[in-house]
Amino acid sequence: MPNNSCSSGTLREGMLFGMGNPLLDMIVHVDEAFLQKYKLEPNNAILADETHVPMYDELLQKYAVEFVAGGACQNVLRTVQWVVKVPKVATFMGAVGNDENGRTLRNSASSAGVNVQYQVSSTTPTGTAAVLITGNDRSLCAYLAAAETFTISHLENNFQHVENASCYYITGFFLTVSPESAVRVAEYACANDRPFTFNLSAPFLLQFFGDRVNSVLPYVDILFGNETEARSLAAFQKWDTDDVDEIATKVMSLPKKNCHRRRVVVFTQGSDPVVVAEEGKELQTFPVIKLSADQIIDTNGAGDAFVGGFLSQYIQGKSISVCVQCGLWAAHHVIQQNGCQFPKDATFQEA
Repeated sequence: MPNNSCSSGTLREGMLFGMGNPLLDMIVHVDEAFLQKYKLEPNNAILADETHVPMYDELLQKYAVEFVAGGACQNVLRTVQWVVKVPKVATFMGAVGNDENGRTLRNSASSAGVNVQYQVSSTTPTGTAAVLITGNDRSLCAYLAAAETFTISHLENNFQHVENASCYYITGFFLTVSPESAVRVAEYACANDRPFTFNLSAPFLLQFFGDRVNSVLPYVDILFGNETEARSLAAFQKWDTDDVDEIATKVMSLPKKNCHRRRVVVFTQGSDPVVVAEEGKELQTFPVIKLSADQIIDTNGAGDAFVGGFLSQYIQGKSISVCVQCGLWAAHHVIQQNGCQFPKDATFQEA
């Protein structure tokens, strides 16, 4: 019978390896008119194009900007470190510039306990992400800059970190930068029967980079996404449904390379229950911890916090239900902060 556990449940240095786009988040409260000016939508994530470049200067000149270390994968690994409280359990690779923003990111991730293995560009500035908050909604517009300079040679030259890991996490965002690096790690995970986990990340990835997502999906043991991304996956696969439960079940029919591991699909739905489909088991749903409107400070980072909480338990060999429980607990705390930041005195207790 295929399993769904991590190869080692004992916390140790380097057991979780992640790759993504490290970005410095610019968190700003704006109005609907600002979003419309730059043709942005609430609760969406896109890559910046030339029409968005003036926006970053406007934010700096006219708004109160809070800078927080970000990038989806880095947020997940920072969350893992916050939960487990053991230094360097997680190792992160991505590319930054040789500038103050890059040093800020390094200091933030390192102080959180992440083992940072950046590729540093001497010619391109560190990437930034405008996180535009309107009420309880947020729109993310990422200017990748140095994050786009990541090369597979950096991965190969530091491959000992991949070999040392027991579990792997890569975001869909990273497929816009170095899909060959993502596949390299996925193939290694499969060949060595180690869990490979992946996040759909944003609907636009399936719309414009669907082939790249498809190149990784056969290697995925645990797939994360939200309800919008799930529906985008269904549209890409030409499934005639927008029902999240049904989509989660249909993912089980997609090709899978590693037959020794049961595929698990985890779809969050904002304030609605989390949907979990696991090969060979009945579909499960898990209610979200409810918050009042005035308790919700910023939804940016809540999804990353959920995945981080989930993986913090998964690498310790916990059941999927405990993993989801910790994911919901982490998201519950982070959604009450600006950006992906953590209350220092919170400690997860398994129910």
